[in-house]
Amino acid sequence: MRQKLTIVTLGVSNLNRSRVFYQDGLGWKPSNASEENIIFFDLGGVGLALFPFDELAKDATVSPERVGFAGITLAHNANSIEEVDAVMKKAEQAGAKIVKKAQKVFWGGYSGYFSDPDGYLWEVAWNPFIEIDEQGALVFP
Repeated sequence: MRQKLTIVTLGVSNLNRSRVFYQDGLGWKPSNASEENIIFFDLGGVGLALFPFDELAKDATVSPERVGFAGITLAHNANSIEEVDAVMKKAEQAGAKIVKKAQKVFWGGYSGYFSDPDGYLWEVAWNPFIEIDEQGALVFP
């Protein structure tokens, strides 16, 4: 298997509410591949898909019951501390819940967490040890 992530699909309880949050609130543009029951966002080589939660559980043949923290977060790396603060503010204005206010962190960077309308955790971080190229891709040492 190639070392590659292509799409992250979030099971959402209300597809339209999530579309409004990501599209109108965060300013993301849906892909033309989006359809009535699934919305795709091109994140620069990786896709984010929004799909009804119960339908996603059914497709994966798993129980749709939720039980607390799933042990996964999504991340948006910023170019500066100021950009982290701006993204956190924009997310909050879009209706996100601030879970952890952006602050200096133990590993030497600066980050905070917000949750989207379905409770998915997003970390917004500035990492002084990882470069971001002109296309916004991370360049690991």
